Amino acid sequence: MVTGGAGFIGSAVVRYLIDETVASVCNADKLAYSGNLDPLASVSSSPRYSFVCEDICSGPALDNVFEKLQPMHVMHSTAESHVDRSIDGSGSFIESNIVGTYQLLDAARRYWSCLSEDLRRSFRFHHISTDEVYGELESEGGLFTEATRYAPSSPYSASKANSDHLVRAWFRTYNFPTFFTNCSNNYGSYHFPEKLIPHSILNALSEKPLPVYGDVSQICDWLYVEDHARALVKVLTNGQVGETYNIGGLNEKRNIDVVQGVCDLLEELAPDMPEGVFAYRDLISFVSDRLGHDLRYAIDASKIEEERGWKPQETFSTGLRKTLQWHLRNREWWKRVLSGEYQLIRVGDSV
Repeated sequence: MVTGGAGFIGSAVVRYLIDETVASVCNADKLAYSGNLDPLASVSSSPRYSFVCEDICSGPALDNVFEKLQPMHVMHSTAESHVDRSIDGSGSFIESNIVGTYQLLDAARRYWSCLSEDLRRSFRFHHISTDEVYGELESEGGLFTEATRYAPSSPYSASKANSDHLVRAWFRTYNFPTFFTNCSNNYGSYHFPEKLIPHSILNALSEKPLPVYGDVSQICDWLYVEDHARALVKVLTNGQVGETYNIGGLNEKRNIDVVQGVCDLLEELAPDMPEGVFAYRDLISFVSDRLGHDLRYAIDASKIEEERGWKPQETFSTGLRKTLQWHLRNREWWKRVLSGEYQLIRVGDSV
């Protein structure tokens, strides 16, 4: 069972499981504003795929799902994840990321406790989290490791840190078989267009400003979502119970360099700018920094590479090219997404 399987990361995992393994997969998703079943069209007809529209905050509904599906693995990818939204309204983040994780943990533990001894030994609960729980890297050359102290800076990262602590407590208190992964910034196809890379692509194609926060010094590590999906399945099937695995793309980039990279690729792949606009880079604008903005995130992914044999296949250059090419080929998808509430307005005011 993959919770949040209609989301960006969850749908990539579901596609990978159906396309590359023999697993039967249930996608449990309430289809909130960023949930979309289009990314699963290629696997939706598989007899090994099913979908249930449920909210993980509902304990009784989850009990019914577990009783009906009898899953042996749970991959928890449901999360409210956009930092800007968490700053403007943290309530939904507390509800989904903390209360939802509690309800899912409790329902899973009730189900697990009724299994036979052999099945209990095989059961796994995989909690997907973020590097933002670690806060800001103070050392220029330092990296987040699995032992890094938690120091979340935003309501989003605080809610994810809280959910991590809940999962860890269920392992320690109940011996419930859990493990963690903490990932860096994801990007790729089917990304909801409020995040930096798809937002920049679609704004550029719409001749709108490309906002960059603050003094442009913020740095993130970028992970191609399909590389992430491979890593998650690797941990799900081979991870050590109770352990944490950091998953990073080994691609540190300043936000300004990411946006300029999008512009430069669009000059190559979509050069037909309208009259009066000299270049895509001319659309870049600088906006006031968001509250509590961390300066740098970067992950040490050596543990998952050494212990589980995973490393990213895509560089940032190859992954970004694939991402732009996908957006240019799939205009109908993102136009349908943008026809709803979200209208390419990013939270944050222009200077």
